[in-house]
Amino acid sequence: MKYLPNAKTRKVLLGSGCVLALLAANGPAATGFAERAWHDYAVNQPSYKARYGHWDVVDVPAGFRINAIHAALLRTGKVLLIAGSGNDEKNFRAGTFRSVLWDPVRNTFTTVPTPKDMFCAGHAQLPDGRLLVAGGTARYEKLTGDVERAGGAMLVKNENPDAPRTFPAGTVFVGSSGKRYRSQLPVLVPRATKDVTEEGKGDDEKKKVRVTASQARVYVEAETTGESGITHTADQYRIQGLTGKDTHDLYGLAAKLGLDKKDFQGLKDAYEFDPIAERYVPVDPMSEARWYPTLVTLEDGRVLTVSGLDDMGEIIPGKNEIYDPRTRTWSPGPNRYFPTYPALFLTGGGRLFYSGSNAGYGPADKGRTPGLWNVETNSFVPVPGLPQQDMTETSASVLLPPAQDRKVMILGGGGVGESHASTRRTAIADLGVPSPRYTPGPDLPQGTRYLNAVLTPDDKVFTTGGSGDYRGKRGSDILRAQFYDPARRAFRTAAAPTVGRNYHSEALLLPDGRIAVFGSNPLFADKDDTRMGVFEQRIEVYTPPYLYRDRRPTLRTGPLEARRGAALTVPGADPRQVATARLMRPSAVTHATDVEQRSVALPIAARSGTLSVTVPQDPSLVPGGWYMLFLTDRAGTPSRAVWVHVR
Repeated sequence: MKYLPNAKTRKVLLGSGCVLALLAANGPAATGFAERAWHDYAVNQPSYKARYGHWDVVDVPAGFRINAIHAALLRTGKVLLIAGSGNDEKNFRAGTFRSVLWDPVRNTFTTVPTPKDMFCAGHAQLPDGRLLVAGGTARYEKLTGDVERAGGAMLVKNENPDAPRTFPAGTVFVGSSGKRYRSQLPVLVPRATKDVTEEGKGDDEKKKVRVTASQARVYVEAETTGESGITHTADQYRIQGLTGKDTHDLYGLAAKLGLDKKDFQGLKDAYEFDPIAERYVPVDPMSEARWYPTLVTLEDGRVLTVSGLDDMGEIIPGKNEIYDPRTRTWSPGPNRYFPTYPALFLTGGGRLFYSGSNAGYGPADKGRTPGLWNVETNSFVPVPGLPQQDMTETSASVLLPPAQDRKVMILGGGGVGESHASTRRTAIADLGVPSPRYTPGPDLPQGTRYLNAVLTPDDKVFTTGGSGDYRGKRGSDILRAQFYDPARRAFRTAAAPTVGRNYHSEALLLPDGRIAVFGSNPLFADKDDTRMGVFEQRIEVYTPPYLYRDRRPTLRTGPLEARRGAALTVPGADPRQVATARLMRPSAVTHATDVEQRSVALPIAARSGTLSVTVPQDPSLVPGGWYMLFLTDRAGTPSRAVWVHVR
């Protein structure tokens, strides 16, 4: 809702008739200036802030401004901003990969050495407070017409059952026609399998040996540029440099190698970010390369990684993996297909709920159906009733507060790919009933893609930004924010942001109750789509109305240890001030996808002037890890958070 100053306010701003005369003399420009002045005056009034909240742009020193693609709140209270190459191919070619740590209390910034291009990776909070980051970018996309060298997938075969073989990047494969192609990445080809069976009896008994070749894929490109490198037919390729028996046992197979569009390729690399040492620590790589994957925490603290584009630039056909933080290794997960960046929420019984939200790669008729996924049995039960199910790409999804209600909300979204379409639709799935289904929620003010949605300590959902078109085309950024109240099933207007946010933007809750918003990657900078867009590097922080009240509950600042199913004494809290307690899991967000955040209601008790809370026993409700503990008073005013480690 646009703020309209009353007559008294206008008089204060305009002063006397000389200002009105100035307006008349200078026409629309002066009138526009006056309207901006009214607005600036109004939004800074205490009464306005107490009703709508307030936005502030953070002063980020030039050396620390990055293209924030990912944002994660760490247990130290600092925010890790990951750019990698930042969707800038010049940075990619130069090997310039960036991450920055922001301390929102001191407003200080630190550069973190970034070993790989983590642009479009996935991430999840681990039980010990580290952040798992997996995947990223091995190659930028090339559109048809920009591809200079023919290329594609080469299947490398190994018929030797006694030894695997590794081929470095740059290995040359030569076809029957003499055309030569070079591998762009190293490739490990396992040893072939050997089966020995016995046939006949007695003296006629013979052993029969059957060898089955192993295989691995690698992306190759022609040594020559242009159409001369194209191959239209399947062929077998010898590997340059091999001699003797190896020339027979090891070879390549490929079908068409052409100049068609080449999508982004993923990385297999994985790292844990240590929030104390403030550095990336390498762990075992995944078996699949992934670009645009979702990482989701399971009830036992392991992490499932799902979907993504592989090292060929093709969407992974259901090969999922599980990371064990105790051994820092990966193992195969259940096979199930999803589009890229699917929104998966841990819910009752350890199942995962796929809301239907996703972020852009995959066919329109596959993997788009919402449902409950049992990871142990790999069974999937569709959840029906979602209106406009073809408009879930670039939508937002949240596990509504409190998490015990087992309700997930989907908000906005658009058509598949570069569709101009967007929707106002919201819908809510109640996962706590025997046969869950979506029911309509209140509409957003307008059709919105790339909406950021953040849980707040007073059981609301703050939503902000987005655009009405693909990547903000046609000047469609939405300078609007609102709160959703699950109890009333209604939206309430909040102060409008000053910075537009669309693709590659993120928002998260800070321990002091404010909300920070980062990034945005518009295609164009004007309404006519004639000037190329510039990545938004400003950080804007929203202070909700609940922080403009005179008093708020107090808490001791030190970290606490808690166990599921047990009571926890909260030092320094006055029970007379406290109405509710919430454990809030810190965010790890990218591409409007944040499956980490959740707000868990804690029963409270007061004895002899001491406050205690009880952590629920259910690990699917409270997976192990670090949480922010907020106390709120009867007006919904939150304390500053205390960090609690739940085991």
